[in-house]
Amino acid sequence: MTENEIAKIIVDACYEIHVKLGPGLLESVYEEILYYELIQRGLKVERQKAFPVKWKDIKMDIGFRADLVVEDKVIVELKSVKDLSPVNSKQLLTYLKITGCKLGLLVNFNVEFIRDGIKRIVNNL
Repeated sequence: MTENEIAKIIVDACYEIHVKLGPGLLESVYEEILYYELIQRGLKVERQKAFPVKWKDIKMDIGFRADLVVEDKVIVELKSVKDLSPVNSKQLLTYLKITGCKLGLLVNFNVEFIRDGIKRIVNNL
């Protein structure tokens, strides 16, 4: 399955969740439900996956945690905020570079229409 095929499934699940629940809940609620939905759709999903960061001769076992990693190919970072900050996109791009993943989805559930809350971030895709 390609990154784009995985992303379509993720976006469809986000849409379903947002239509049924709407905005305003905690990020952790959306994470739990999206995790469940993606598992139900047959995808391999890891929650709060820790990744190491290497700097010169230093290796930190946990440099950051990704909210969701789907099929070892797509990183999903979830938010439930009034407005995304430009640094949120840069942060996800950094995650992609460190992991070697090519596609990330930044999803903010605290929007009127979920299409306005999903941003694709690519790393050499």
